[in-house]
Amino acid sequence: MARFNIRRSAAAGTTSGPTSPVTTTGRTAPNHNGGTGHLRDEKSELFLLAVANLVGQDTFYERGGARDDRYTALVRALAVRDPEWTLGLLRWLRHGAAMRTASLVGAAEFTRARLDAGLPGHSRQAVDAVLRRPDEPGELLAYWTARYGRALPKPLKRGVADAVARMYDARALLKYDTASKGYRFGDVLELTHPAPHRDKPWQGELFRYALDRRHRPDEALPPAGDAVLTAHRELTALPVAERRAAVTAPGGAQRLADAGMTWEALAGWLQGPLDAEVWEAVIPSMGPMALVRNLRNFDRAGVSDAVAETVARRIADRGEVRRSRQFPFRYLAAHRHAPSLRWGHALEQALRHSLENVPELPGRTLVLVDRSGSMFDRPSAQTELNRADTAAVFGTALALRAADADLVEFGTGSRRIDVRRGDSLLKAIDRFGDLGGTDTAEAVRTHYRGHDRVVIVTDEQAYGGFHRDPLEAVPARVPCYTWNLAGYRPGHAPSGTPNRHTFGGLTDAAFRLVPLLEAGQNAAWPWEQQG
Repeated sequence: MARFNIRRSAAAGTTSGPTSPVTTTGRTAPNHNGGTGHLRDEKSELFLLAVANLVGQDTFYERGGARDDRYTALVRALAVRDPEWTLGLLRWLRHGAAMRTASLVGAAEFTRARLDAGLPGHSRQAVDAVLRRPDEPGELLAYWTARYGRALPKPLKRGVADAVARMYDARALLKYDTASKGYRFGDVLELTHPAPHRDKPWQGELFRYALDRRHRPDEALPPAGDAVLTAHRELTALPVAERRAAVTAPGGAQRLADAGMTWEALAGWLQGPLDAEVWEAVIPSMGPMALVRNLRNFDRAGVSDAVAETVARRIADRGEVRRSRQFPFRYLAAHRHAPSLRWGHALEQALRHSLENVPELPGRTLVLVDRSGSMFDRPSAQTELNRADTAAVFGTALALRAADADLVEFGTGSRRIDVRRGDSLLKAIDRFGDLGGTDTAEAVRTHYRGHDRVVIVTDEQAYGGFHRDPLEAVPARVPCYTWNLAGYRPGHAPSGTPNRHTFGGLTDAAFRLVPLLEAGQNAAWPWEQQG
């Protein structure tokens, strides 16, 4: 629930309007493009880096190692000085922003810093808070031992044990306890000694089975009362020559689902490729994220139109989209990679559902999308999309929802992008180009014409020159919102003052801040927001 009985700040549109938490210090330093960079306080720098940092990945201006060192140094410093704030950030980073690796690394470094400082408390909670998926306890232990050795401190072990008792079950074991993992479920159990959850008395037998799978796989017998593990054992015991027929026969799809057989494991079990019939058998038990990522495989295998219709309905289902918590750019990637046109409408609907919290802004809005060269680096090796595409998706969605918007792409130069209500988001992205450098100030000066607000989606590495503040052409009474997509240290303009705001990450929490600020309320950190 929103809080109503509060003292309102002055309304947006005045020079004494509400403030937001990402704050510059008044100090400047050159940015990566030679321009004037505005330095932020530690919390602001860490927040923007955390929501953009895919650990170990280079960016256009920053090597992955240096970026990770900056991240860990900030986490460690704030874990000592303000553990409650940092714990809130890490918890939200995993649960609200869906940043998996950065939150795991953050929890490990949080724990190490507090141990080094001899400070009790908070570390166990931080570790448990960031472990959301059953393979993550092993991921965290692998990171810790690679960096700090095999001696595990008590808070780390207890936090991992709490998460294990919360998450380990038969389906998790079948999906994530694979031979490719350096730390199997059995290793995690031996290192952290979790007790079965008080509401899950069956976990004791499950833990025993996980240990047997690790050390005596040929002798491991699933708990007799576990239907999923028993069904899986029966299925995997089938002779190879009989397996495909078992899958494609009537009832085969249900048999796969009952046995917890994942699509990832299916090809290895069959010892052959997944053709249309096999895909059609496993599709009913696949999650929405797996469906979106496999559209090209469905097309290449020749999955029938009837089955494709069921897949499309699930992809486009609003509830499924919200539960899957996929980033919007995943749907653009799927659209670009799928060979056929039969997924287009479903992906368009899914993309719009994933962006439904983009605010519907009244009045006139200027939306500026950074399409400079530095925006075209890929956030990770696992995606062919880039920050420029992400910026275009969000900027276009904002423009299409606004009452009256001018959508502009900018780089060395700038130009308007024509969009109208009812346009396809997926098609509109194709209208954007690559515009070279980052002359933010010139783009603002050229296109600002008395708008009620300005929104800029950018990596903030603006050109140098005469203009120290690229927003100086916008009157101080007009709100300006910068969405930072890269997490570099220097910002392009002051923020945290009335009508000058910087956000990080394209999340529901960030989307909600603009209407909050324009209603005259100060914005808090996402994990401190109410409602």
